[in-house]
Amino acid sequence: MNTMRVVLDAPGQVALLTGNEAVARGALEAGVNYAAAYPGSPTAEVLECIAAGAEMLGVYVEWSVNEKVAMEGAAAASFAGLRSLTVMKCDGLNVALDFLTSLSMAGTRGGMVIIVGDDPSAHSSAKEEDSRYLGRVAHIPVWEPADSREAKEMVKAAFDLSEDIRQPVMIRMVTRVCHASTNAVLGEFPRREVNACLGPEDKFITWIEGHREQEDKLRRAAHRAEKSPFNTYAGPESPETLVIAAGPGSYYAEEAVAQLGLQTSVGVLKLGTTWPLPEKLLRRYLRPALKVIFVEEVEPFIEDNVMALAAQHLDEIGRTSFYGKKSGHVAGINGVGLGELTPSQIMAALANVCGPDPAHERPAPPGWPELAGRDLAFCPGCPHRASFWAIRAALELDGRQGIVLGDIGCYTLGKGRTGYYLLQTMHAMGSGVGIASGLGQLWRFGFSQPAVAVVGDSTFYHAVVPALINARYNQANFVCIILDNQTTAMTGHQPHPGTGIDPNGNPLTAIPLEAVVSGLDIPVTTVDPYQVDEAIQAVYQAVQGPGVKVIIMRRACALIAAKTSAAVRVYVDQSRCRGDACGCARFCSRVFACPANIWDKAQGKARIDEAICNRCGVCASLCPVGAIVVEQYQEKVG
Repeated sequence: MNTMRVVLDAPGQVALLTGNEAVARGALEAGVNYAAAYPGSPTAEVLECIAAGAEMLGVYVEWSVNEKVAMEGAAAASFAGLRSLTVMKCDGLNVALDFLTSLSMAGTRGGMVIIVGDDPSAHSSAKEEDSRYLGRVAHIPVWEPADSREAKEMVKAAFDLSEDIRQPVMIRMVTRVCHASTNAVLGEFPRREVNACLGPEDKFITWIEGHREQEDKLRRAAHRAEKSPFNTYAGPESPETLVIAAGPGSYYAEEAVAQLGLQTSVGVLKLGTTWPLPEKLLRRYLRPALKVIFVEEVEPFIEDNVMALAAQHLDEIGRTSFYGKKSGHVAGINGVGLGELTPSQIMAALANVCGPDPAHERPAPPGWPELAGRDLAFCPGCPHRASFWAIRAALELDGRQGIVLGDIGCYTLGKGRTGYYLLQTMHAMGSGVGIASGLGQLWRFGFSQPAVAVVGDSTFYHAVVPALINARYNQANFVCIILDNQTTAMTGHQPHPGTGIDPNGNPLTAIPLEAVVSGLDIPVTTVDPYQVDEAIQAVYQAVQGPGVKVIIMRRACALIAAKTSAAVRVYVDQSRCRGDACGCARFCSRVFACPANIWDKAQGKARIDEAICNRCGVCASLCPVGAIVVEQYQEKVG
């Protein structure tokens, strides 16, 4: 990511921007005054790019403790007449939905845009979710860019629409748009003074009459959508077959039509304003079409709404045949309604529906060679690897089949081999502690297994505190382990209230984890997971007694520590390694499961791949015969 090109003051210059960079640039060109977010892939970089221009353009930028708080802050700026932006991924919209459904009923003042990143195929998420449905539930307009060029212009237009209808506007991004790059023409930055004010006559209150106003605002948005430049059509004047597409799928559809030689009979209608629908525009192209194919990710959102529109106008549109996820003709990489779409899948769907003459078919492009599979694994030297080892060992020593409850973050990998398959639940941020609180009340029904909830430091501030308050007040029995790697690691090392810095690295007063936990009158212990024996002992002792207890396992993310520590070497002393004769044969590669620890079949010995080793030295402390050596090792965290 190159934040400098986002803040380049060069109107008219063409720049190659990712979708996230383009959203940030569009917001800055639109004169955004307030931007707040909680980091979540695939949209984590948007706020960082805005932060790069914050001082120059007078923008307030904040990493908030969660998405609901971020949206509430952005709404406050809007109430005071400022332009505001809030950014989150699909899971974050769930967190903020309670406020959003009230906000849309009360209305806004200054332009307010909500950027939501959906993740078809769940590349960096626990699940794939289609946020367009939540936009409809909240009665707000939902737009979808197909590429970064369109994303930049769409953000600017969304601010204008928001101020016109006094309602938030949601822009739904998907992973391929967020991370892919296209050329965009840079516009001018606004040079204007703004004064925030909220007079006694300015009231934004949720009440039942607001529902009528919501519907009126959506009608006005639909009227503007009829002539929106983000809705385009390519193809014959009266297409026999109409493809209705949105997002990256519109490009896949155009490519498939060209590959199959169907330009004279098939038209592609790209919708950028997916809710509310531009009904007159749709009816114009539905009339002549005998077949309609829907191309969208992930759910049949447009498909359902267009088919409902067609049912209302049967006398005008006639009995058109519809093909999409409902009929099973358009499938994602994991099946119908599952995963991302690809050009080859759209080509197959078109060929199936249209039955093109074989002479028009193009040979399939050569496939990529099949790559070897690999584990989803912690980075070599990740402190979470040592933390999970300590948890595993302590529960083995306890012997009561302890339950380990997970959460969202890097440590979600605790459900796999490099986390020793420990996690037995994994839902939403903070849910592990809430579930542990429930299990911690089941002693009265004969439940005697220890419960251990594992959370990250950023997650703690985001969603764990209310669950801990509940557990402490109701006297539940469990252990909460906070894996404090001193950053929001999974999404790109963004700060949180425990780090003591703002989005641009300027100092703030940190709020220590220990202070928050102690303030709840909960016992707290801090250990270094690299001190393996001490960490095991801390967990073991904690699960023995009643009540809520917190253990903070603190060690900086290996990727951060590697930038600041002196070079050290970790290697296997071949004269000491017992190979297959060792009671824990192949312990390094098979049991500890660090990818830097390799079993050399030819030599019958272990070795260290120094190219990927992060020199944490934990493997040396675990080797049963002391064959792993750390030379000139220094502590990476003071």
